[in-house]
Amino acid sequence: MKIGRFVQVASITGVALFMMAASASASSITFDTNAAGTMFAGDGLTLANSLGADATLTFTPDGNTTFGVPSNVNYGNFVLVCRTCSTQAIGGGAFFNAFTFDLVITDVTDGATGLFVGSSSGGSVWSDVSQISISWVPLQLGPGGNNTTTGNFGSAIFTINAITAIVAPNSGDVPGESTVQGHLASSAIPEPATLALVGGCLLGLGVVRRKRFSGR
Repeated sequence: MKIGRFVQVASITGVALFMMAASASASSITFDTNAAGTMFAGDGLTLANSLGADATLTFTPDGNTTFGVPSNVNYGNFVLVCRTCSTQAIGGGAFFNAFTFDLVITDVTDGATGLFVGSSSGGSVWSDVSQISISWVPLQLGPGGNNTTTGNFGSAIFTINAITAIVAPNSGDVPGESTVQGHLASSAIPEPATLALVGGCLLGLGVVRRKRFSGR
């Protein structure tokens, strides 16, 4: 291929990649976590303590939420409440037995569902201390039929942080609130930043070659 033709192809490819990067940034997926199956095993969305002062751990799901791809996402919030708990130094806390929590992801855009299962060994809580954490499996839903319960995720990929630490009742911006966090991506297209970088290199090559030709 002659160098002039190569420069032309490189420039056109660079423009195409920039356009793909813009398209990648603009693509979005809508999902929710408020399906009927999202719940503590057999106990709905609220779990009561087993011993000690009255305490509850409640999950608030997210409704239909639209995120661009890729994005860091939230799947909902746990809120730990113990109004009569004292500090750990004073004593007078509450205790939760081991529990499991099913978090159903509904991919509204692609018409599919998947399940993250959270397991906790439970633990004691006081007004200023929480020993509770939740470990999730699997760590990824999608793409396609990977870990689906119904339908097909298409190119969508939902991941979740391996552990959600439950903060103490008086901790956090919203007292006692802990967010279940993850990431939303797509297998259909490269990351926009990668596309833009490759496109910029190709365009730069085209510009440099044109300058060299024009300088002769």
